[in-house]
Amino acid sequence: RGDRSGPGEGDRDWAARDREDMAKGGSAEEVSGNGAEVLVSALAACGVDVVFANPGTTEMHVVGALDTARGAGESMRSVLCLHETVCAGAADGYGRMAGKPAATLLHLGVGLGNAVANLHNARRARSPVLNLVGEMSTWIKESDPILNMDIEGLARTVSAFTRTTSEADAIASDVRDAIAVGCLDSTGEGDGNVATLIVPHDLAFEREVRGAVLPLPSSPSGALSPQDEGVRTFLEGCAEALRRPGAKPAIYAAGAATLSRSGNFEKVGKIAAACGAKLYCESLFTRLDRGVGAPHASRLPYFPQDAVRELSKYDVVLIVDAKKPVAMFGYEKGPVDLIPLPEESVWEIDRGFDVDAAIDLLYREVGAEKIRPGVNCRGVFVTSERRPPKPTRPDAKLTASAMCSSIARHQPAGCIIVDESLTSGTNYYEASKGCPAFSHLFQTGGAIGIGPPLALGCAVACPHRRVINIQADGSGLYSVQALWSQAKENADVVTIVCANRRYNILNLELEKQKVTSSSHARNLTSLDNPPVGWAKIAEGFGVKASIATTVEEFDASLAEALGRSGPSLIEARLG
Repeated sequence: RGDRSGPGEGDRDWAARDREDMAKGGSAEEVSGNGAEVLVSALAACGVDVVFANPGTTEMHVVGALDTARGAGESMRSVLCLHETVCAGAADGYGRMAGKPAATLLHLGVGLGNAVANLHNARRARSPVLNLVGEMSTWIKESDPILNMDIEGLARTVSAFTRTTSEADAIASDVRDAIAVGCLDSTGEGDGNVATLIVPHDLAFEREVRGAVLPLPSSPSGALSPQDEGVRTFLEGCAEALRRPGAKPAIYAAGAATLSRSGNFEKVGKIAAACGAKLYCESLFTRLDRGVGAPHASRLPYFPQDAVRELSKYDVVLIVDAKKPVAMFGYEKGPVDLIPLPEESVWEIDRGFDVDAAIDLLYREVGAEKIRPGVNCRGVFVTSERRPPKPTRPDAKLTASAMCSSIARHQPAGCIIVDESLTSGTNYYEASKGCPAFSHLFQTGGAIGIGPPLALGCAVACPHRRVINIQADGSGLYSVQALWSQAKENADVVTIVCANRRYNILNLELEKQKVTSSSHARNLTSLDNPPVGWAKIAEGFGVKASIATTVEEFDASLAEALGRSGPSLIEARLG
């Protein structure tokens, strides 16, 4: 596949071949202006119309071009974020829901560095994100000014595509390559869908720049297609293994396989039903389109020993659009691979495939078209609405379990759940099983602090869908600035802070790893001295806020928040 992580000749050779192929299918769009205007016009030509920005000196001409560039103007939306981790998390949420990239606009390497944690999450989620990073002017960089650093080296840790523009007339084609090769993975071989384009300051203000933007590819050129005899034979063998008499199959699905668009998740559910297979999703999934009418996938347990124990029940496993699961950490004497089966018993339809086509062929091979939800689906599908019952003691102290049940009782149809609840939200997944159809997003990469920015991006991508962010209090403090952007954009987000006032996941890890509890352990896991006043913080950022200590108060606060437009926050003080 060659090295596509940097601006080397292998990358440029591939991009040149790609442009030749695309030229056969459509004409280029000519763009002109100063360098920054060409950049923004190229973004618009490639369908990028949202920029989550925290700009600085080297990006000022790009800021100006958002108004003056051809094709931009009113069609380009800029969202100011008060920290770069908010830019990155919001672009991730936008990409997961819109299915196309948003851009971030970041100031030099320090700005990119601030964004890295949530760009890591975006890479693991395979969200299409385009980072536009300003760089020192070419003629000053070698003098090592105070903010100078190795931006490319940093970018490669989270990017499938990294390039520094070398001349102003290449800006337009570089934007197009970053989106095609990085964000859209037009080879089908990328590691994630994050692309980073680094633009020197002097190239942005250079005048009389011209460029051409070729059409984007409609599908990965290198994807394995069922039209190929070898791929078809593989999928036929997979169908035979799943339906072998006496087999105990399981399906582990992620990515495109868990989305309602293209009908993929429905087909995967019917494949599971036709084969009598247990359907699983990732523990830290990217997006599940869940609820009534959809399949219900069991989440793979978080801790590796539990996951191995669960998957040991099966003798054949199909992995669809997911990496083979491994342990999140290397615990003492703990497992690495979570599927304890020989290689020949594990079938993988990974991102090297045309996943939609592969699912469709497998669907037909196993006879899944005969499956009718509620008739012969073996319980794989949720066929009727069933929400948690009302509490018997509404005046009882609010617990994590009661909070989860209340959210599932109140959440509207078509909503988007952004879930960074960690330990407090353990019961939500099953409590919401019978809710009307909704999308459920999780903290995919494991780096905490994604919830509020992810919710912002979802609200920008889907302005007519209510977003509910179930947020652990310790994690939320990593990116609390997102509340201000939610207020500025009047985003329809309800943030529910699970205020247990401790890093409870670390308490579980201390116990699991048999580390003796001590005053230092409490000191480094407690958030109650002083307690964090979430309602006051939210109000300071311009977000309406309330505090709930009982089930009754939480029910009332949630109903009120869902009944008004704009952002709200509920500080759920859990007992």
